[in-house]
Amino acid sequence: MNWNKGLSAFRKGMSLVLVKLQNIVKSYDRSGHAPVKVLDKVNMEISEGDFVSIVGPSGCGKTTLLNLIGCLLKPTSGEILIAGIDVREMGDRELSKLRNEKIGFVFQGSHLIPYLNVLENVLAPTYFSQGKGPTDKLMEIRALELIEELGLQERINHLPYQLSLGQRRRVAIARTLINDPLIVLADEPTNDLDPERAQQITDILVSLNKKGLTLLVVTHQPELAAKARCRYRMCNGIPVLEN
Repeated sequence: MNWNKGLSAFRKGMSLVLVKLQNIVKSYDRSGHAPVKVLDKVNMEISEGDFVSIVGPSGCGKTTLLNLIGCLLKPTSGEILIAGIDVREMGDRELSKLRNEKIGFVFQGSHLIPYLNVLENVLAPTYFSQGKGPTDKLMEIRALELIEELGLQERINHLPYQLSLGQRRRVAIARTLINDPLIVLADEPTNDLDPERAQQITDILVSLNKKGLTLLVVTHQPELAAKARCRYRMCNGIPVLEN
């Protein structure tokens, strides 16, 4: 499977559907017990430029759905198409390349590398990108632009422990944008922040979507969920469209 060739064909075909789930079932095995079905025949589409939110109580399958779309998990059954490509046909190396270069992740914990400063953390995904790396001047310029855009220019040499939670989250957002992903998946990006910082992150995500970024957010925060143009609520293992 040639991912770049497939993506080129997707672009030429002018398809608007970036992610398509067909009859997705996800169950988890339990030792000595029957498997637990978390997702049950999910059918869902995300188009380029969409802002999608998914809400629901803890344990309802929100994060599982996000991780399936992010190719961090494999479905028990069903089909996942990203840019028209069936990810089931991709090997581990191709999936790793897809996750690093085409799918952006923003997690609640930020997951910054503790011994790297802000600039180095933002550049980290480029270290594993073919033809890119820490000496790539164009990528460094891109990183500096993102850092300035997110108001972190005065923290560029700081380590993660020297940053506030809100600043760490902004670094995580800059890092996920460095490879110009097709879609950004955000799992509870504001849940651990105070209201002021949560609003800052919400405003950043809304702004990025207005610039064309495709965004899928899992959240418990109604204020963030309400900003999405396409809002789902998990119900019995299925995302139900609310608007």
